[in-house]
Amino acid sequence: MTINAAQLMVRCLEAEQVEYIFGIPGEENLNVMDALLDSSIQFVCTRHEQGAAFMADVYGRLTGKAGVCMSTLGPGATNLITGVADANMDRAPVVAIAGQAATSRMHKESHQVVDLVSMFRPISKYSAQILEPETTPEVIRKAFKQAQSEKMGACFIDFPENVAKMPTSATPLPISEPLRSGAQPEVRDQALTLIKQAKHPLILAGNGIIRARAETKLQAFAETFHLPVVNTFMAKGVISFKHELAIGTAGLQSGDYQNCGFEIADVIICIGFDMAEYHPRVWHASRDRTIIHIDSQPAEVDDAYIPSVEILGDIYRNLELMTNAHRDEADWQATIPKRDLRPYRNLRQSLIHEMKQHAKSSHWPLKPQKIIWDLRTAMALDDIAVCDVGAHKMWMARMFRCEVSNTCIISNGFASMGIALPGVIAAKLAYPEKAAVAVTGDAGFLMNVQELETAVRLGLSLVVLIWNDSGYGLIRWKQEREFGRSAFVEFNNPDFVQLAQSFGAVGVRIESADDLLPALQQALAHQGVTVIDCPVDYRENSQLVARLGQVLE
Repeated sequence: MTINAAQLMVRCLEAEQVEYIFGIPGEENLNVMDALLDSSIQFVCTRHEQGAAFMADVYGRLTGKAGVCMSTLGPGATNLITGVADANMDRAPVVAIAGQAATSRMHKESHQVVDLVSMFRPISKYSAQILEPETTPEVIRKAFKQAQSEKMGACFIDFPENVAKMPTSATPLPISEPLRSGAQPEVRDQALTLIKQAKHPLILAGNGIIRARAETKLQAFAETFHLPVVNTFMAKGVISFKHELAIGTAGLQSGDYQNCGFEIADVIICIGFDMAEYHPRVWHASRDRTIIHIDSQPAEVDDAYIPSVEILGDIYRNLELMTNAHRDEADWQATIPKRDLRPYRNLRQSLIHEMKQHAKSSHWPLKPQKIIWDLRTAMALDDIAVCDVGAHKMWMARMFRCEVSNTCIISNGFASMGIALPGVIAAKLAYPEKAAVAVTGDAGFLMNVQELETAVRLGLSLVVLIWNDSGYGLIRWKQEREFGRSAFVEFNNPDFVQLAQSFGAVGVRIESADDLLPALQQALAHQGVTVIDCPVDYRENSQLVARLGQVLE
């Protein structure tokens, strides 16, 4: 049966088990839009291409399956760039597809034509143009395979409008899954010897563990060898905060060196660690500790990160093999030393103290600690919070307790503002049975506020919690710390309650400290979209610095 290349593309996407495509229709993707009418794939029409890319980003990160976003050519495609770059640096699988002008006019100056393949190449794992209908299955399969293979990331496909119309008899390619593979036994044994000989070993758990779905293997590995675990911002929940081996979240500045145990650690075991998450110059400035690198890829070259051993391959499989190594030997447990974990618990104890002492605070505007306490109280442990970028991110990363991975989504590689509202829409589509909250500053919220209409139109039930300080709070804080004064960071906000109502959502304004918890509980129970305007007092920022470390650069 002969079909056109646009119909073939849609069949290839169906073969990849794509559920949603986030995007905006345009002239150059008309044939794809028409083909989608006869597809099982749901096209989610967004209000901006950046929102579409962020939705694909968070969908990919939560599910491990490539999120798909789509635009037309020119400005539509360039609007995808921020979200695509975010996905690529945060290692979220995404396939971005853009319409393009006909190949008959791409050799010359032409309306809305730019070299998209070259533009997306630096921010993706794979960037290609489909020039023949018959190559469509190969390009689609390669994009998904690259996006979903470690280390995950974004891929881009440019689809000229005349190629989309061309007839073809090609069919989608079959999908093959690679087997889990582990490192050589002698390499694993070398690492185990270093761990057993260490006086104060420490695990630094990164986002790669979540991508590998290896949380249970990490816990078993840590328990077997009595290893305390500190996680990065993006790996929150990789081990339950309630677990006795859990120290807390690292990712702030110099205070982490003392508070997270790096100061006393002699062996640091980095598992699934991405350099973009948390630079080693912060936690290994001395460059004198033994580092064990357990990851899918070789270590990045950095003078503060030179591993003594690199265990490469599937993280899940290697942790499993290391945990079970030598268990058939009669005295294997005798070779594992019992360790005093008390020196590592400074951060954990400080965090618990901070959380509890402000739980009943009546301070106005609200202290960040109080907002987080009430949010954690209102949400179930497996509900999802998608955190935007700003001063509130630091508080959420440090103090929002996570017992389950992928329940607090933080962008910390590219760290782009504006991700929370589009991201929480994707979270709700991926897991409709879970409650979902966008935790955002007033600045980040207004960067993609138009997606409120998308959420309302889709009939989603979600909450947007705005930390309102009428300014770029994190930048104000940095300016005051460095220069003793702030510059150009104040702005005025609309009435967020009326704004929410104009979109068809419920708007709530918090007017006292006692209002927040019941407002959150009511919003989470509401069938629809609720926007909560919550004033915050960021004067606590300097106190956090003094107690728990400096803010992330």
